[in-house]
Formats: sequence, structure tokens, C-alpha cells
Amino acid sequence: MKKAIALATVSAMVLSLAACGSKPAETTAAAAPAETSAAAPAETTAAAAAAETKAEAAPAADEPSITLKLGFSTNEEDPRAKASEEFKKEVEEKTNGSVTVEIYPSGQLGGDADLINSISLDSGTVDIIITDASNFATYEPKMGISALPFLFDGFDKAWEFMDGEIEAAAEAGLIEQNMHVLAHYDNGFRCVTNSIGPIESADDMKGLLIRTPENPVIMATMSALGANPQPLAFSELYQALQQKTYDAQENPIPVIYNNNLYEVQEYLSVTNHIYSGMCFTIAESTWNKMSDNQKAIVEAAAKASADYDRELNRKQTDELVSELEAKGMKINNPDLTSFKEATASVLTDNAATYGELMDQLQAWMGK
Repeated sequence: MKKAIALATVSAMVLSLAACGSKPAETTAAAAPAETSAAAPAETTAAAAAAETKAEAAPAADEPSITLKLGFSTNEEDPRAKASEEFKKEVEEKTNGSVTVEIYPSGQLGGDADLINSISLDSGTVDIIITDASNFATYEPKMGISALPFLFDGFDKAWEFMDGEIEAAAEAGLIEQNMHVLAHYDNGFRCVTNSIGPIESADDMKGLLIRTPENPVIMATMSALGANPQPLAFSELYQALQQKTYDAQENPIPVIYNNNLYEVQEYLSVTNHIYSGMCFTIAESTWNKMSDNQKAIVEAAAKASADYDRELNRKQTDELVSELEAKGMKINNPDLTSFKEATASVLTDNAATYGELMDQLQAWMGK
């Protein structure tokens, strides 16, 4: 039923985008290096050697010309947008234009749930998406493991987990859904904002109508805290908060600042209740169209851009709290004891979902 509904949604998107088809990137054959003789000057010989090296690095004449449509839900100020530009630059330069990247921010190709559906259905609407790892849990339930509440005490520990064996085992189940994870971006630690008052304890969450992504782990966490979670596409969030359709939302500090949510929410409580690691994911069908050389370049660029994104997120998380305060937000740092006690059930109630990965997680945390 989920795929039938998704197919209808994506079909409409595909029809609207069909008239905007991408022009294949032109490839330029590398010039053959000039022949040199033993008597040629050293400068000429060196120039010829350099030309030969450049020719060897150029893509083969029969390499496919591919356009990668890259989509995400946040705007151009978000770290994932800036890191995507780094990815685009490296890929296009190192493939000599045989692979081009088109970037679609702000949910232009759909919200997070739509983007995942588009990849799963191989609709052709999008080739690469950058979204929260646990958003994939509607397709592979084990993908929620990185978003269990209060797992990590800082960025370094979270990044170690995302790049480790447990997350890789969860992601292995995505391949049959046409999803191939190349790297892990960062979205920071999620915090609660609202328009009613400061959140000092879990009791203050009770009855709060809070927007969440269509994410079973985040929704379960909010429910455990007594809030009323209701999913909504991120592209619709600002207006919904402005119109008071929702009392609250939860997102990392950089997302709150870069998307101007301080304009429509008065209170920020630094709860850091869930780490939001993101998967830089390419459609397996698109991946299989590329040559080995193109695959190597794309994967290396994805990992390099992920490093850029992570450090930018860490920097913004450290610096933007004071900026949000200057914008007029009332900020507090609640005692998290009651939050951790209230959400402990999210781990135990869903242990069967993660199976042996939960045992591996407990062992990893023990280290």
C-alpha cells in the first residue's frame, strides 16, 4: 500500500519535471601528448610527460555522460547545501564533465519522505538524496538505530558510530530498496522549540502538538515524552508554525537558525534528545550506470564533502546559540534526567526491531 501511494505521488512529480530534462554533459577528448625525441629540451620533455599524465587521468571516450539530480529539504544556507556544492565541484572537475550535478534544495523535488520514495521506486525524479538516517526506517526498520534517544554525548562519538559496522549492517538492507549509502553527513543534535513557554522537564512536553518528520523513532520519542507528534514536510513547517497550526517542532541548532525558525518560535530548549546523522544516498540504479572510474570519483567526493559538512555543523552548533538569543529567542538548558527516564522505553520497546544490532550497540556503548 505504501509503495502504491508513493507511486501515485511520484508519478505526478515526474510528469511535472519531464519537460525539464537534462542535457547530457559534453565530454572533451584529451589531446594526445606531443611526441618527443631523445634530443628534445628538458622543458619540452617535461611538458610532454605532463600532457601524457593528464591524458591518462581523463575519462575514456566511451564513459557515459551522466547528470546526477541531488535533492534535500532544507535551504541553501544549510550545511548540507554548502557541502553539496563542494561535492558538485569535485565530481565535475575530476570526471572532466562526464558527470554533472544538479542541486535542488528546499524540497524542490519533494520532502524527505517523498525523496526516499522516489529513490525506492526508481522514478528518475532524483538520483541522490541527503536525509536523516532514521527517515529510512519506514523501509528498513533497523535504520532507526542511530536515532535512539540520548545515545551519544558528542559529535565525535556519533560520527564514530555512523562510520562503523553497526550502521553499515543496518544500511545493507537498503540496497534491495534501490538505495546505496556513500557517506554520512551531519545534522546535529535535535532540540525543542515552541511558542508556549520554556521546557524545563519532561512534564512540560505533555500535550504539546509538535511537528516531526515522518520518522518512527522521533515520533516514538516525542510520544514517550507525552507530546503529540504530527508529521509534516519540512518545506511546510515555517508557515505551519507562523499560523500556530503547531505548538512546537524539534530540529538541530543549525537548522533552526539557517531556516529562520526563530521568527516563528519564541522558546528554544537545548535538549539534544536525538542525534541526527544523515545518509548521502544514491539510487543503486544510477550507481550501476557509472563506470568504475566515475564511481570512485563520486564516492571519494561524497566522503570529502561529508567531512566538510560535519565540521561546518559542529562550528555552527557552537556559535549559533548566541546568535539565536540575539534574534530574540528565549533559551534554556533543562536538566535532562527526566527526559532520559521518560524515553528509556523507546530502546526497550523496540529491541526486537534491531535484533542482534541492539546487542552490538550495547557492547559498543560499553566501550
